[in-house]
Amino acid sequence: MDRSSQIIRTSVIGIVANVLLAAFKAVVGIIASSVAIVMDAVNNLSDALSSVITIIGTKLSQRPADREHPFGFGRIEYFSAIIIAVIVISAGVTSLIESVKKIIQPVEPSYTTPTLIVIIVAIVAKLLLGWYVKKKGKQLKSDALIASGSDALFDAIITTATLVSAGIMLIWGVSLDGILGALISIVIIKAGIEMLASPVNELLGSKVSPELIREIKQEVMGFDGVRGVFDIILHNYGPDVMIGSLHISVPDTLTAHEIHGLTRKIATMMSLNHGIIMTVGIYSVATGENQRAELQAKVTKALAAHKELVQVHAFYFSEKEQMLSVDVVPDISCHDDAALSRQLADELQALVPGVQVIVVIDHNYSD
Repeated sequence: MDRSSQIIRTSVIGIVANVLLAAFKAVVGIIASSVAIVMDAVNNLSDALSSVITIIGTKLSQRPADREHPFGFGRIEYFSAIIIAVIVISAGVTSLIESVKKIIQPVEPSYTTPTLIVIIVAIVAKLLLGWYVKKKGKQLKSDALIASGSDALFDAIITTATLVSAGIMLIWGVSLDGILGALISIVIIKAGIEMLASPVNELLGSKVSPELIREIKQEVMGFDGVRGVFDIILHNYGPDVMIGSLHISVPDTLTAHEIHGLTRKIATMMSLNHGIIMTVGIYSVATGENQRAELQAKVTKALAAHKELVQVHAFYFSEKEQMLSVDVVPDISCHDDAALSRQLADELQALVPGVQVIVVIDHNYSD
């Protein structure tokens, strides 16, 4: 079963569980003539909404790419997670308002045997459902499922607070409904905001995991002829689609045919191992004993003396055009790229009088 099918199946389980729980509460509520329990049953039906949203989002994300959306619709899953997170935050805010009302104007709750039975069953059902859905969400890397599972777990926490409050009320005659509700509501709102951060960051273009970057570098460095891996940039277009680019440095003795074969192998490996559509750029490294190699060594040594530079690469020198270019990556202490570029270019100019010097300030988008 593929990823999308598993997400949909898990969401269907969530819908069925909420409907069964709602039916149980409705029956108990009608038998006990409890309007509160019947209304709680209706609330369970609304809880199934997060699972419905997940299914719709997953289905829409499977639409094939078109001219207006050449990378597909995978990011729709992030919108699904955002909607569910907003639902969680809204539930937390509503609960907080009601809890504050109870603190300001305490109302003595009335607990009956049917009520306590419903509370216990709801806690167990929601804990199991929330644990299962959230676990599947993490396995399938689905923010929507994680949010939906968290929603169920928060329901269980709220219901547990109600049970604790009921016990305290029955034993000591003290009502803590408002206080416990307010504390839990704040926790839910905070968690909802955190849930919202993940899909929003994905849409904004968050940095990929350092583990993936290290793995990519290690795999690419395993090819003969690769002297270094630089400028890894990855864009996420959904859980199943990632597009990016990287540069490799290779000896300047390789032919165009050999470089073509090398880049094709790297791109194929990235697709097979990580599902990444990768574009591979080339930097040549001067080899042998010649003017270009000597100049490369001098430039690299001069730039290495700057503590604020964490990387130097992409050295290029053209005797015909009398032009020298090099890329540098500064640390976070550098805030004026233009000034740093001018400073380094002026310094290198002394090494190559009469040659145009270009220092490109690069940035680290992955490490």
